[in-house]
Amino acid sequence: MGGAKISAAMKLSLLHTLPCALLALGGVVSAEATIEGRVELPKAHAAPVVAKRYEIVTKGGVVSTDPPTAVVYLEGPLAPPPAAPTGQMAQKNLGFVTPLLPVMVGTKVEFPNLDDTYHNIFSYSEAKRFDLGRYRPDERPIPSEIFDKPGLVTLHCDIHEHMRGLILVLPTPYFTKSDTGGRYRLAALPAGRYVLKAWVSSKTTLERPVELKNGATLHVDFP
Repeated sequence: MGGAKISAAMKLSLLHTLPCALLALGGVVSAEATIEGRVELPKAHAAPVVAKRYEIVTKGGVVSTDPPTAVVYLEGPLAPPPAAPTGQMAQKNLGFVTPLLPVMVGTKVEFPNLDDTYHNIFSYSEAKRFDLGRYRPDERPIPSEIFDKPGLVTLHCDIHEHMRGLILVLPTPYFTKSDTGGRYRLAALPAGRYVLKAWVSSKTTLERPVELKNGATLHVDFP
């Protein structure tokens, strides 16, 4: 009987403490903020029907993607992660598989060649000047560069002049690319006051001050 009474008491205790524990756990899980919304993008440029991937266009000295897309990112007093991940910008069918690649400062980007021909990726951009030289598809280790300065890096191929690519180097680990309709979503963000920015082209970066709260979703549009 005594054992049964103790067991009942323990069950009663658990009934009282379990909701509190779940609430505490829920607080930990939801102690992150989310931002979602839409960026108003410029109209797409006229492009050949065969162009079925993002392309880089230059008009009046302004570099952007076609069809247009945006990179949305958070700036402010953010603690950087222990280490930047390794990114990739492959070449296939004489083009860049990911023509616009946003990365955090300090990221190592590999440039694998997936074509049956040589490539030679280089850039004269202020944020990063480099030249990988000509390399084969089976080149090992895969040619790479570390992007240690924020800014826009325009990529070219010395062999295939039509090839263009962009790497947007950002001083933050919190970023995402919008879809072609301008819709975006940034999740797992720390609470606090920051500046939300939307890169649209080499000449246009929009921004909004934001205040993020634990467990809340903030809707921000860039008209």
